Amino acid sequence: MQASSPQESPRLKRTLGLPSVLLFGLAYMAPLIVYGTYGVLAKASDDTAALAYLLALIAIAFTALSYGKLARLFPAAGSAYTYTRKTFSPHVGFMIGWATLLDYFFLPMVIWLIGAAYLNAAFPHVPTWIWIVAFIVLTSGLNIVGIELAARFNIVLMIVQLAIVAMFVVLCWHYASAAAGAGGIAMAEPFFKPHVPFGATMAGAAIAAYSYLGFDAVSTLTEETIDPKKNMPRAILLIALIGGAIFVIAAYTMQLAHPGVAFKDTDSAAFEVAKMIGGDLFVTVFLAGLILAQFASGISAQASVGRLLYAMGRDEILPKRVFGFIHPRFKTPAINIALAGIVGLVALKLDVATSTSFINFGAFLAFTAVNLCVIRLYLSGNHGERRIGVVGGLVFPAIGAVSDIWLLVSLEKTAIVLGVVWFVLGLVYLCWITRLFRQAPPEVAI
Repeated sequence: MQASSPQESPRLKRTLGLPSVLLFGLAYMAPLIVYGTYGVLAKASDDTAALAYLLALIAIAFTALSYGKLARLFPAAGSAYTYTRKTFSPHVGFMIGWATLLDYFFLPMVIWLIGAAYLNAAFPHVPTWIWIVAFIVLTSGLNIVGIELAARFNIVLMIVQLAIVAMFVVLCWHYASAAAGAGGIAMAEPFFKPHVPFGATMAGAAIAAYSYLGFDAVSTLTEETIDPKKNMPRAILLIALIGGAIFVIAAYTMQLAHPGVAFKDTDSAAFEVAKMIGGDLFVTVFLAGLILAQFASGISAQASVGRLLYAMGRDEILPKRVFGFIHPRFKTPAINIALAGIVGLVALKLDVATSTSFINFGAFLAFTAVNLCVIRLYLSGNHGERRIGVVGGLVFPAIGAVSDIWLLVSLEKTAIVLGVVWFVLGLVYLCWITRLFRQAPPEVAI
């Protein structure tokens, strides 16, 4: 038997089938988050939350098709950054990576803010800022020490979340049926409100897209997936569709049970509805599940920030002495983790609507870039082993790109201004590290 060459690069073992990839993607999306942002979404969309989720799903579905095509053409662990870098140029790829960094860097802040809002609803005598600081200190400490959540725990947590969502849906339906009486439920009411401007629903859809973040995360598992050219495109699309179905059904039944947007606190509206439909017992179960999910998501999101900043420091995209530092005892990027915690303190001055819109700015730019990558590959004739048709290579990604841009401009003005400032900072930094674009920017694995 011939020995393998010592020069041969080590490869990840392909062990993940389609069901495993689906579970990972759904766990990453955290289905219970639909209730975490329901109040701000209902208010922004003028009580058309279900339709807003449906419109967001349409945009996400077309983008998921584009992700699937790129995963087939580039069967290696990838992301919007790597796809754009390979399809357009290293400089364009860097700017999309910079936009993606916006998501990574500020996602923990949003997670902690949502968790704190719901704990404040349950314990109103404890100020929100105390819960935010507690989340930051606890998750930062665990990440610096290097405690990781086991994969099995994440799967169990996802099952718990789905069970709570199912209970919420059933209780909402039961409550709405009892309230409707002999006249029955107005089934179409949540989707058709002629007096609501379409712009309001689109503003809601721009916030609703936050719940979909992570549907594309499985693209990083390409090298570990069995038959990735077949299974990865299917997984990405199915994750978006299954997640979207959960979000639309959850928002639809919430609207039936609680029409209108008259909440005591829009940031924690689902707490109020949970108590209304299920009493103290169900609201306790719901709150425990939501906080556990937010806590686990916060740990994972902050750890991801730490690893990303470390990779950028190691590759000298950022100052290596600071961002490339590894704690000598815990072997973790302690400075980066602490920095993510400090950034999380911004949550003390933001609400859920602004913070989710802010990170969606980076996501919509990345999604648009992915769709444009497919169009460019189609026009250049680079179709891989299987030719891309005009519908899949031009029409669908064009619809996806236009939809993503529409969602981007539907974000609230503060989020757009902050997002543009972030993008300009990235452009200035790119000019500096490439000596006014005379050099290619360093490549980083994200």
